[in-house]
Amino acid sequence: MQQATLHQLKVFEAVARHNSFTRAAEELFLTQPTVSMQVKQLTRAVGLPLFDQVGKRLYLTEAGQRLLVASREIFAKLDQLEMVMADLKGLRQGKLRLAVITTAKYFVPRLLGPFCQQYPGIDISLQVTNHLGITERLSENLDDLYIVSQLPEGLLVSSHPVLKNPLVVIASTKHPLAGQKNIPITSLMHEPFIMREPGSGTRRSVQELFDRHGISVKVRLELGSNEAIKQAIRGELGISVLSRHTLVLQGALEGLTILDVQQFPIENQWYVIYPQGKQLSIVAQTFFEYLLQEATMIAEQINAPL
Repeated sequence: MQQATLHQLKVFEAVARHNSFTRAAEELFLTQPTVSMQVKQLTRAVGLPLFDQVGKRLYLTEAGQRLLVASREIFAKLDQLEMVMADLKGLRQGKLRLAVITTAKYFVPRLLGPFCQQYPGIDISLQVTNHLGITERLSENLDDLYIVSQLPEGLLVSSHPVLKNPLVVIASTKHPLAGQKNIPITSLMHEPFIMREPGSGTRRSVQELFDRHGISVKVRLELGSNEAIKQAIRGELGISVLSRHTLVLQGALEGLTILDVQQFPIENQWYVIYPQGKQLSIVAQTFFEYLLQEATMIAEQINAPL
């Protein structure tokens, strides 16, 4: 084990978390052969197999499971050391790890720019994923702060509301319902729908509203990208429900319109969360306070006429 390196342990942890050499390579910006080689070298250092492969699936051996626990303990200790060093240095240096829900990418980068200018010595890692991905990262404590639209179930977190996230019905400007007022929600039952993928917080909120009102819609497409959904709407493939924040950038509303449907907008809320009891580094605490303060500016932009 003395021959094992931190880099090999990092690669191994990523493979074990994803159960995939390919996904680990994508996350670490390495080639798949490089990932395989690092795991082979670590296996030789340990002297026992770390993975069993059954068909196309990877499974940790007992040695692999124990090494995974030890690896995470090592990285947790290193994170604590990094936090102590960052505190000693103040805000001259440090790292901030953020994981945000997909729709939050429409406002978080706008806040990161001024923050980085104010604190140029801080390196930022930003992971953008859906609700399911956030829950997985949170359960493994991979990041400093998380921005979500729904609080995760079954996990103890400290949560603080940041910004309202209204969900609206979007259609092509050529749609027959465009321009109509107070459209009954039951009218949506006759429309082809474009939905976010399963595991999306937006989809969950929409489905909960439909279930409360006994609405069943025909799902024509499932897409994992808000931008892809907007292009599909422009192509008149159907209508969808998206965050109003997806429309605030210049040109984002071109060819699209917000339908005035009863029970909409769905008044969702974004939260900044982190594991309950976690001690934030000075870098994370400073960004946390900055985020709560600057969210007011974003709220004014989203409430402005489109």
